[in-house]
Amino acid sequence: MMHADDIQALFTRESGDYAFARWGRPLSPVVFGVEETTLGTIKGAMEAVCHLAGHHMAETDPELGANFMWFFFQEWSELPEVPGLDRLVPDLGPLVDRLQAADANQYRVFRFDDTGAIQACFVFLRMDQHLSDVPAETLALSQVVQSMLLWSDLAFRDRSPLAVAGGTTVLRPDIAALIRAAYDPVMPVAAQDASHALRLSARLEKMQ
Repeated sequence: MMHADDIQALFTRESGDYAFARWGRPLSPVVFGVEETTLGTIKGAMEAVCHLAGHHMAETDPELGANFMWFFFQEWSELPEVPGLDRLVPDLGPLVDRLQAADANQYRVFRFDDTGAIQACFVFLRMDQHLSDVPAETLALSQVVQSMLLWSDLAFRDRSPLAVAGGTTVLRPDIAALIRAAYDPVMPVAAQDASHALRLSARLEKMQ
């Protein structure tokens, strides 16, 4: 089981700030740039992680229509051409410039409501050779897990949230348990104090 220090590290950003948030509303996904078979794989990953968390999905979000948007593309330069995306993602142009300069192949943008809970998430995947070599099931599960909570920007830099068991890629048991604890109704939807990690640790102990 994870200790409080391990949990704290997963939500402590490179700046040193502790920042946690979970979804405060059902996920209403829409996916652009993939074939129907891949769409089913992504939806299946969302359903599995939502079931694990005790969270829900919905056909539409009453405020945004869709609040969990996925974009698959070949070059970052394609993003500014998406109609209306600049209204959903602030400073889209400078962001694209930074991602191009870093030769990044993925990025997630979160929006939050007045309570600090996740209101929307935008997943951008530039399908370079590396991402193209990743099985669709693995890529979908990895992105859903990284979008279910506001993890630290360092959380999975050295170790994936996934593992291989019996030749199948699965969610690491410790990360799965942490997601369940984070979505416990008694826990806050957002936190900026590291003492929150102690509360998560206590919930994990009770779930054992």
